[in-house]
Amino acid sequence: MAFDMIPPDAAYDFLDENGWHDALIEPVAGDASFRRYFRVRDGERVAILMDAPPPHEDPRPYISIARWLGERGFRAPTIHAEDLSHGLVLIEDFGDARMRETVDAEPAREDALYAQAIDLLVALRAHPAAAVDPYDRATCQREAGLMTEWYCPAIGLDVDLAGYEAAWDAVLEGVDSVRDVMVLRDYHAENIMLLDDGAIGLLDFQDALAGHPAYDLVSLLQDARRDVPEGVETAMLDRYRTATGEGDAFTAAYHVLGAQRNAKIIGIFTRLWRRDGKPRYPTLCPRVWGYLERDLAHPALGRVKAWFDANIPADMRGDPMAIAAK
Repeated sequence: MAFDMIPPDAAYDFLDENGWHDALIEPVAGDASFRRYFRVRDGERVAILMDAPPPHEDPRPYISIARWLGERGFRAPTIHAEDLSHGLVLIEDFGDARMRETVDAEPAREDALYAQAIDLLVALRAHPAAAVDPYDRATCQREAGLMTEWYCPAIGLDVDLAGYEAAWDAVLEGVDSVRDVMVLRDYHAENIMLLDDGAIGLLDFQDALAGHPAYDLVSLLQDARRDVPEGVETAMLDRYRTATGEGDAFTAAYHVLGAQRNAKIIGIFTRLWRRDGKPRYPTLCPRVWGYLERDLAHPALGRVKAWFDANIPADMRGDPMAIAAK
């Protein structure tokens, strides 16, 4: 999948109809989906134009969840205008201060910023989930299956597919039945904006589901795009548990969902390389394997760990593009 970052033709009429006459449109980014983002400038006014072209993308979940979050006091971008037929949405511009670059440039702020991100998740769990789909067993299995669907074939491994599904079925027992929290699903340092008033701004929540509160902790603390020190992970998990009164069962669920998410991500990153021609993503897989192996060490993952030990040798766990080239 390749992006040209040229605004769609419909963007100019859309902006004109919504009072942004003669506004300048500057490319900001494309992402791993078909969505693209542009910064719109009109004098002192600035906004972000989301291009979510149908039929590949549907901006309605983003709009609905942004409003749900805003109504509950969380900082999701305000929706200024929308054109669903063309997949165009004009939203509030949160600026360029992402948590990722801030922490990398100012390591002394790492603990405080992660603590602030944890506290937002504590606040989020106080609200019953919106009317979104459940993060159920079938969804967990389908996502974990991306590992065997994409990663294993890419490196030439023929694995026990039935055993893989059975192992996940065993460890997901009980975890997947908790569906009472709004799970943002991609809550990590590159989707957290640091706003001028000190608040956290939220991005990339359109795929939210109703699920287990541990999932977003995994997204944050086992970040596929940056190394989160194990000490920070432990301290922040403790912070969350102290604030919520959660016990050892929660920690076990955290590692089960961590293993599930990391298996999914390795599969997705391999797919982005093999199917979509994006060779940057497999280079992130060694980090994700590190998190996955950390999760597999928890006793709750015994069945899944046994499957990995029997099917994917240690020297076949890493960058699939590099392994396939050997």
